[in-house]
Amino acid sequence: MSIKPVPPELSAFIADHEVFLIVGHKEPDGDCIGSQLALSTFLRRIGKRTVLLSSGPFTRTEILPYEHAFLDRVPDGLPLASAAVVVLDCSSLSRVGRLEEQLPALPVAFIDHHAAGEASGDVQYIDPSAPSVTRLIQSLIESMGEVPTKEEAELLFFGLCTDTGFFRHLDAAGSDSFQSAARLVDRGASPKRTYSMIYGGKSLFTRKLMGEILARTEPYFDGRLLVSYVTEEDHRRYGIASRDSDTLYQLLMTVAGVEAAIVIRQESENNCTVGFRSRDTVDVGAVASQFGGGGHRLAAGLSIEGRIEDVRERMLEAFDRCFVTKSNGSEY
Repeated sequence: MSIKPVPPELSAFIADHEVFLIVGHKEPDGDCIGSQLALSTFLRRIGKRTVLLSSGPFTRTEILPYEHAFLDRVPDGLPLASAAVVVLDCSSLSRVGRLEEQLPALPVAFIDHHAAGEASGDVQYIDPSAPSVTRLIQSLIESMGEVPTKEEAELLFFGLCTDTGFFRHLDAAGSDSFQSAARLVDRGASPKRTYSMIYGGKSLFTRKLMGEILARTEPYFDGRLLVSYVTEEDHRRYGIASRDSDTLYQLLMTVAGVEAAIVIRQESENNCTVGFRSRDTVDVGAVASQFGGGGHRLAAGLSIEGRIEDVRERMLEAFDRCFVTKSNGSEY
């Protein structure tokens, strides 16, 4: 399956402005950061000026090396008459965190591959069939008659591998992803180096914490849903950098009979983040959207007020409706 072509309005949007504020969602991942950096590098080499913005936090070890390239506030003195905003990896300003209140009133373009969200803006390039936002940025570069540089290819490949789980989430319709990946490798991206960046370099603490999370995992709905959690005490003992969510979800989703998994993290006294994964049949993006979150059908997340115990009950109630709907013969 091929992704949607780049809308002419987006190409015109880029041609019509000289300065771009490139914004990603809060709690960024490799696809968000990779797409921001690759787009910024491309725009600069065609003569534009860019400002990279992120509310953070940069808690994932694989994106920490890039944190220095981003500002967490809009700088003063920008020539706003020729400026515009590009929002990547989300289709609502509510997902960009505290930067939402700082952004000046400028034309906005959204580039996203999530089905959930309140799409708005002056220009939209939104394609839920795309495996990553970096795939859409690659399409944008190629549609303008250019090819990615080695640096851009590495960033685009990094984001593609992040959101496809190094291609393990792709099904029989995923040939476009492999074709686009081949072009990036031709331009200098290294699968070996990218795999090491995403999955290597973890501390022993990450493995100890993962063991504790797995040990406290509980099954629900006859084993179709697995739920675990991370406490504030875990954060104090192991540090926030000990997160290794992708590997954790890989292990949970290999359990026989499991259709979905939830991991709840107590981020502060009265706030949790919740991560969802689905094998195939449960649309966790739809569940997350009920609580103001977002994501894909098979991977999603949200931030919510409350303690682990209360949040868990709310999530179980939502998934109860989901499994009841499925058992009645309709897709959730």
